[in-house]
Amino acid sequence: MKFNNIKAIIFDLDGVITNTSEYHYKAWKRLADDLGIIFNREINEKLRGIPRKESLEIILGDLKIKEEKKQRLMEIKNGYYIDYLKKMTPRDILPGSLELLEETREAGIKIGIGSSSKNAKTVINKLKLEKFIDAISDGYSVVNRKPAPDLFLNCAAKLGVMPEEAIVVEDAESGVEAALNGRFWVIGLGPKNRVGKAHIVFPDLKNIRLGNFINIESLS
Repeated sequence: MKFNNIKAIIFDLDGVITNTSEYHYKAWKRLADDLGIIFNREINEKLRGIPRKESLEIILGDLKIKEEKKQRLMEIKNGYYIDYLKKMTPRDILPGSLELLEETREAGIKIGIGSSSKNAKTVINKLKLEKFIDAISDGYSVVNRKPAPDLFLNCAAKLGVMPEEAIVVEDAESGVEAALNGRFWVIGLGPKNRVGKAHIVFPDLKNIRLGNFINIESLS
């Protein structure tokens, strides 16, 4: 693939541009403590890339509660999470992310955010990255969540590009699968046992530049 064929890069938010996953962990931990449920980082790892309701059900385990109570618990957790988000600043941008966004913008390549979070716009604003972003698709944008490709397809449509003209940057297994299901080029961030299905895998975006993306090979 030639680099000049790429017209857009779609970034996941959590774990790619910023590490809000720690805030999610603290919010879920606080809720679990309220309920007297054991919750630790090992369990938290199972929540990576998973929507809020499914995350809650994993935490609850065999505990059966009514849907109305689940909704209330999700609202409480989100309230805790938003409290943590209020403390975010541009210092919370992960190493390499800002430089890559700047380089992508200078190259005339469109930039999208494809995040399952319903707080994506709030996070972008707190990080002061609005000027770089051409389109955001979040938890309000689609019904079918990752690993369905809908979120990234929605973002690509907003950007006016075809999947084969866009790279998706993801750190979650479900996100990588979603991008592949949509026939996007995929950059995986993290260990290969989690994102190894991506076309290229990096540990993170530190020291990664736009030129590193040109080594993607043809889709199988």
